[in-house]
Amino acid sequence: MEAVQRPAPESRRKFWTPKRKEALIGWLFLAPEIVGMLLLNVFALGFSLYLSLSNWDLLSGVKGIEFAGFDNYIKMFHDPTIIQAVKNNLIYMVLTVPIPIAIALVLSVLIHNSVFFKSYFKVAFFIPYISSIIAVAAVWSALFHPSLGPINQFLMDLGISNPPKWLVDPKTSLLAISIISSWAGLGYTIIIYMAGLTNISNEIYEAADIDGASAIKKFFAITVPMLRPTTFFLLITMLIGSFKVFDIIAFLTEGGPNNSSTVLVFRIYEEGFKYYNMGYASAISWLLFAIIGLITALTWKMRNEE
Repeated sequence: MEAVQRPAPESRRKFWTPKRKEALIGWLFLAPEIVGMLLLNVFALGFSLYLSLSNWDLLSGVKGIEFAGFDNYIKMFHDPTIIQAVKNNLIYMVLTVPIPIAIALVLSVLIHNSVFFKSYFKVAFFIPYISSIIAVAAVWSALFHPSLGPINQFLMDLGISNPPKWLVDPKTSLLAISIISSWAGLGYTIIIYMAGLTNISNEIYEAADIDGASAIKKFFAITVPMLRPTTFFLLITMLIGSFKVFDIIAFLTEGGPNNSSTVLVFRIYEEGFKYYNMGYASAISWLLFAIIGLITALTWKMRNEE
């Protein structure tokens, strides 16, 4: 009697099925990106954390790394320049995030509803954002010149005999930098808001018109609530960006006068690449990471509760 040939068990079937081959090809394409991410991000984060617990003069080479425990963190929380940098970062955040967002929202609604040649205004507001921030800062430094600048000339013509010194005065240097940054980034915020406005159905506004709602009522009852996702996106990205500011400060004031405009990123640059104290610079960078993470988490929590 011939034996009945049974089909091979599931486990004995061919391993390299077309689906698994396709998945392998996909992983092979992703492998360079994954390796690069591990080397440039994960390894860099781990190495910077180790450096924050060490003393290392960059000029001494890798052999000069000496483990120091939490000395850098203890020193950091007793460093008056770090405390001043954190305060400046928070002030800069307040001046360059909520105020420009509110201004951009109003301007975007006006351009969207009441202005002809919308494309021209989009380009006009967006040009400063795509321009070099150093070039923009150079122009504004001339405008803010204490005695020859057109801004102070205009203020003196109005009868203000002692106008602000702007970038050279510790009381106004951070304000001047915030004005420049807000002006340069206003176009980007307007473009994002105008994209969000196109997604709001006109039928909602027509229904409000039938009910007799005024323009201000429609703005606060329809436009602002419907743009909450857009506002939240801008809020998160601009909050993070406000703590990463460096180039404009390095070019205009170098953190001065009297550390009135120094921020955490500029202090990281000074310690790491000016004084070659990479251990202390790494500790400051982890403080910056913790602050950004905390603010982002609080913002997400507020969003979820809302």
